[in-house]
Amino acid sequence: MNTIVLIIIAVTCIISYFGFNNTALFEKYKFNVGAITNRKEYIRLISSAFLHADFMHLFFNMLSLYFFQGAVTYFFGNIGFIVIYFGSMILGNLFSLMIYKNQPWYSAIGASGAVSGIIFASIAMAPSDISINFLPGWLFGTLYFGYSVYMMLNPKQWDNLGHAAHLGGAFFGLVYSVALHPQLAMSNILYLGVMSLPLIYLGYEIFVRKRIG
Repeated sequence: MNTIVLIIIAVTCIISYFGFNNTALFEKYKFNVGAITNRKEYIRLISSAFLHADFMHLFFNMLSLYFFQGAVTYFFGNIGFIVIYFGSMILGNLFSLMIYKNQPWYSAIGASGAVSGIIFASIAMAPSDISINFLPGWLFGTLYFGYSVYMMLNPKQWDNLGHAAHLGGAFFGLVYSVALHPQLAMSNILYLGVMSLPLIYLGYEIFVRKRIG
């Protein structure tokens, strides 16, 4: 694991720890639609990714980042890793902002959008070779996208996951990878095409049927 990844993990852990014990800090920097749209507090698009609900939330996000950072730095280098991590973070939160623009009370925290971008950048480069939870990467990605889209279209009261941020981050990681390695992507076009079907359906529901947003 390289120094940049270590710094991101360390900073995230430190800020999250302070957020656990400081309600004022947590409230000031979490993702909140009203604060961003009405008070123009755009720093929340980034700062919210350094806050977590509890130790388990923090642990699983950082563990996932640890497992997948190697493939991303191998294919894209340190600069590429930074672009994917922060690009996925910001796009994931912007997508959440678009989806929940009429719900000023909507709030979220966590690095899941950024980590999703790292995971899907890895999958895009080796969809049949990377294994996640004993599933080939492309199948995991298809199920992940399918479940996230379903939950966005059929929200449940008990569900507190930020599916929009996850999807926005994963989308950035996927597209960035394909754009930088088009020949490799073309060799995996079948896997990537199957994975993209839930995203295409979500786009139809949002932009054509105006079902959400």
